[in-house]
Amino acid sequence: MRWKAIGLILVLALGLVISGCTQKQTTETETTSPTQEITIYTGGTGGVYFPLGSKYAEILNKNGVPAKAVTSGASVANAKAIGDGTAQAAILQNDVAYYAYNDLYMFEGQAIKNIKGVAALYPETVQFIVRADSDIKTLQDLAGKKVAIGAPGSGTAVAAEQVLRAAGVWDSVEKVNQKFSEASQSLKLGQVDAAVIVSGIPTPSVNQIAVQTPVRVLPIPDEILSKLKEQGYIFYVRQIVPAGTYNGVEEDTPTLAVKAMLAVSADLPEDTVYQMTKILFENVDQLRAVHQKAQLISLETALDGMSIPLHPGAIKYYEEKGLSVPEELKG
Repeated sequence: MRWKAIGLILVLALGLVISGCTQKQTTETETTSPTQEITIYTGGTGGVYFPLGSKYAEILNKNGVPAKAVTSGASVANAKAIGDGTAQAAILQNDVAYYAYNDLYMFEGQAIKNIKGVAALYPETVQFIVRADSDIKTLQDLAGKKVAIGAPGSGTAVAAEQVLRAAGVWDSVEKVNQKFSEASQSLKLGQVDAAVIVSGIPTPSVNQIAVQTPVRVLPIPDEILSKLKEQGYIFYVRQIVPAGTYNGVEEDTPTLAVKAMLAVSADLPEDTVYQMTKILFENVDQLRAVHQKAQLISLETALDGMSIPLHPGAIKYYEEKGLSVPEELKG
């Protein structure tokens, strides 16, 4: 009996040891399991989003956050990719993010509520371009004129409508749906009187026609910006097109801009997005080496034009750095 008792004790002890080892192994596995790889939607290879997004993914990987950047159809496609889970992060315009979150325009009936903001990056300028020899000097002068307003359903077309409605001439403008690559040639040939583009300045496609056909940028005055803000379009910011930006632009011209921004899925953990935000701003010099637009990325302007609620991980980082996060961005 004594030996049976001793044997039973040994078996029980061995079981406890095995159980403890198994539990420890499970815990270690859970603790050291790799973070989910973050797919970042960017844009076409010829734009700004792709090189910046690719470099950001590289920096994230070097700092322990698995990530990859992929090409995409830019802002609208990127918002939809976050909505359906294809992407966990994306670069897109802040106005498009606003429409996606608020069930507006191209997102009507298909709001994307799981899109959250991380940082506003750099301005993309709203440019109403006319030939320098045109007698069109103001937005009101566009009444009765033929204007290329952008591709159907594009962010450019929506911005053109908002600004021209605020100026009181939307209904009297003859609208032409063309991408700016097409509109620039139409403007050069005199087939349209003005063309609208939303892009960082200087915009290469504008420079290309301005070499032989000097251009001007129509001013957008403060009262138009104020009216847009009153209508709830909180994503617009003031922008100046400096003299000399294009051949024919002889003086500083006030206009508006939306902002390129980094957004993520609400499903990402707080700590992951905290790390993503921290890595972004602690390594911004590496982004600046990739593209000149990154010169405008800074912590000080990270909330300027932010159009949707922030992810809690981003809020945590900003508050740690002493930034005051508006209550409306904490929703």
